[in-house]
Amino acid sequence: MIPAFRVYLFDLDGTLVDSASDICGAIQATLHARGRTDVPDSTLRRYIGRHLFDLFDDLGYPAATHEPMLQEYRVIYAAGKHSKTRVYDGVPEMLASLEGLKSTATTKGTPMTRVVLEQFGLIKFFNHVQGTDGFPAKPEPDVILKSLELFGVAPAECLMIGDAPSDMAAGRKAGVKTCGVRYGYGDPKEMAEFTPDYWIDSPVDLTTHP
Repeated sequence: MIPAFRVYLFDLDGTLVDSASDICGAIQATLHARGRTDVPDSTLRRYIGRHLFDLFDDLGYPAATHEPMLQEYRVIYAAGKHSKTRVYDGVPEMLASLEGLKSTATTKGTPMTRVVLEQFGLIKFFNHVQGTDGFPAKPEPDVILKSLELFGVAPAECLMIGDAPSDMAAGRKAGVKTCGVRYGYGDPKEMAEFTPDYWIDSPVDLTTHP
């Protein structure tokens, strides 16, 4: 059973919305423009929730090319207007039922996070929207700490919900409780290395309080 918390922080992709097709498609277009057609979507999905610089570095692209590639990806991704993205079943009901304060803790920038939440009717459930804006991405804790500072709450009063090892690592570094999502894109075995406090197999599991 998951107890109630004063603050709930949500990853976005793979936790609230299934956006892999749009994300992977934009990455593929960026890579194809540079002659790479050999990277399967199954590989790209493992990088969702991490900074794309990690992917570019692992694929052997020089550091000087990372920022231009990222900007190209963002243009392509935005142009797609999230046409293949969908909200996971039960997410609106789950968000409506939670009485605590809610914010996001995503690797996306705040403006794009807000666009996605607005497009899919989820923005009304959030007291704050926080993306990664000019500071280190998860697994560093910065995006979590920004919301905690805004709300003025202690880490122990907060639950971080996400589907990736980087979410769990960031939560541990921030000193908050963590909840691993098994229905997203991350490998549960890798997530388990960070010993999440709770696990859920569907969004509705988060609303089952003692």
